[in-house]
Amino acid sequence: MLPYKRVPQRAFSRRRSAAFPSFSRVSAAKMPNTIYVLNGPNLNLLGTREPEIYGRSTLADVEALCLRTAKRHRLAVAFHQSNHEGELIDWIHEARRKKAAGLVINLAGYTHTSVAIADALVTLDAPVIEVHISNIHAREPFRSRSYVSRVASGVICGLGIDGYALAIIGLAAMIGAKD
Repeated sequence: MLPYKRVPQRAFSRRRSAAFPSFSRVSAAKMPNTIYVLNGPNLNLLGTREPEIYGRSTLADVEALCLRTAKRHRLAVAFHQSNHEGELIDWIHEARRKKAAGLVINLAGYTHTSVAIADALVTLDAPVIEVHISNIHAREPFRSRSYVSRVASGVICGLGIDGYALAIIGLAAMIGAKD
């Protein structure tokens, strides 16, 4: 059993604010037009690593798709990739501190192992969409277990890089962004 149970998004707001009070001395202005897109380990190798599973699109192609999709909804994108768990957690904390409107995350291998990243995601007071390029449920059994799914507002997998665009469209609808 995973350590998280699914609760409605509005319940997160109450629980998060009580469990994780802000420690920032500077009042961060809400960034209602900015979403974060975070990519985990080995995604810097997209296009060359196992193209039969992940396709031939590169991480630069993913970023361009995210920027185009977000622009249609008048959203800005903070796009990041790291092979290091702590750096991904720092960006989640940054999104929280800057009050980002939402977060799209493809944790790659950390999806199945990182309780620390799942704990960081719980602190966000914004919707989180988990994305996977491949269908993680049709692959090795260990890949179907996700610590992120329990804290995410939605999950998209198996649709290639188009899953990122769909995640941004979903976030835009959740936050009431204009098209």
